[in-house]
Amino acid sequence: MAAKTVRKAPPKAPKSAKSKAKPTPTNGKARAPADVVQADPALFDPLTPGEIADALRTLTEDRRLASMAKVGRYRVICCEPLVVKPPHWMAGHRLARVVAYDYASDRAVDACIDLDAGVVADLQLDKSQPMLSRDEEALAVSIAMIDERVRNKLVMGDMPQATLHYWGRNKSDVSYSRRSAAVTFGRNDGHATLIAIVDLVDQQVIQVVPAEQW
Repeated sequence: MAAKTVRKAPPKAPKSAKSKAKPTPTNGKARAPADVVQADPALFDPLTPGEIADALRTLTEDRRLASMAKVGRYRVICCEPLVVKPPHWMAGHRLARVVAYDYASDRAVDACIDLDAGVVADLQLDKSQPMLSRDEEALAVSIAMIDERVRNKLVMGDMPQATLHYWGRNKSDVSYSRRSAAVTFGRNDGHATLIAIVDLVDQQVIQVVPAEQW
């Protein structure tokens, strides 16, 4: 009697890797980039005296500012923390923004200092006029107070009221291209009587104008 032939079932094909993959939590959507709200809160803290000193040293040691550092005729307007958003390569770094004015070259300096790496990460040099620093305001008042033309026109009760950043409207004015300040003198009641224009580069009064003609 002939034996029966038993046919074996063909082996099942293995499941593909795709079928075993688990769905991503984002359901296939691209993950959103990190936001600044996830940054270390310490990056927003005010700069410490040591960090300010490090930022200024790093700035003045940059070869592009060698002439400014050598002459030493510059004023630091501000030195403050700076935080950048992802995906910028400096996101998460402790940064400082330093704004200064170079009197020797009549130019503004705006720099970003990477305090973690100890380098000038970004530097902009132009002829813009940043706001006056506290030191410049005090200097302008002291220059105006000792000028004979100003002292001769002040009356009893006149005192410095305000110091404003000033630039002339006409190219013929010295203050048109040179860093200058306007010092307002007046009485305690707020009535202005005299305006003194101070050239901060040469540290001298270049114009004295009655307030009513200003």
